[in-house]
Amino acid sequence: MLYSVGQVFAVMKAVVMAAGKGTRMLPLSEHTNKVLIPVAGRPFLQHLLTRLRTAGYDEVGIIVNYKKELVQRFIDEGGWKATIIDQPEPMGTGDAVRCARQFIGNEDFVVLGGDNLWSAADLQRMRVDDAFNYVMGMKHEHPEHYGVLQADGNYLLRIVEKPQEFVGDLINTGLYKFRPEIFDALDRIKPALKGEYLLTDAISILAKFHKVKVMPMQDYWLDFGKPEDIPVVDSFLKSHPA
Repeated sequence: MLYSVGQVFAVMKAVVMAAGKGTRMLPLSEHTNKVLIPVAGRPFLQHLLTRLRTAGYDEVGIIVNYKKELVQRFIDEGGWKATIIDQPEPMGTGDAVRCARQFIGNEDFVVLGGDNLWSAADLQRMRVDDAFNYVMGMKHEHPEHYGVLQADGNYLLRIVEKPQEFVGDLINTGLYKFRPEIFDALDRIKPALKGEYLLTDAISILAKFHKVKVMPMQDYWLDFGKPEDIPVVDSFLKSHPA
């Protein structure tokens, strides 16, 4: 384990979002969920679950829709301690997190994208026990391709999605720690142009009340979103085992 003296890690539940069709991963995702596409000899999801376990998350919920039966089979055959959470319709990341309300109950929890990878150490750092919500950010050379975090000190002000003009170089890696109040914010958001409920809209509501802080990433963040990412992630994982 990675526990450090003087730190309190009370958050034990993690929610992995893996409901999307993975259209950017086509044709590889045509017959499987993108989180099950193999890399470095194992399904990508296995690398993520291994790091979550090392980071001390005792309960993991996996939100599924597309090819959900394959994710269930992976969990069952691998003996992983995880709860499958069904998202009946793919209505965005905000709706996905709302589907985890019963699994979470009244506890703090962590949310992360199933097609991204962080170190066990950074995952553990998000288990901070305090009264704030968190989003993990990192400096990036091409922030225009991502959601940019604008902050005042440690406090998040807003998230600017794929800005056409430079507004900062600290991007959102898609790793969050939430208090149960996120569900109240999710109930208040309206669907975006494509009819999806966006998690970042709910985060923006909490940010207006200074309830969200930015956690700087210390190790690494890998995106597993498109076929050309596979050799990059494969090489990295072979030299950085969990």
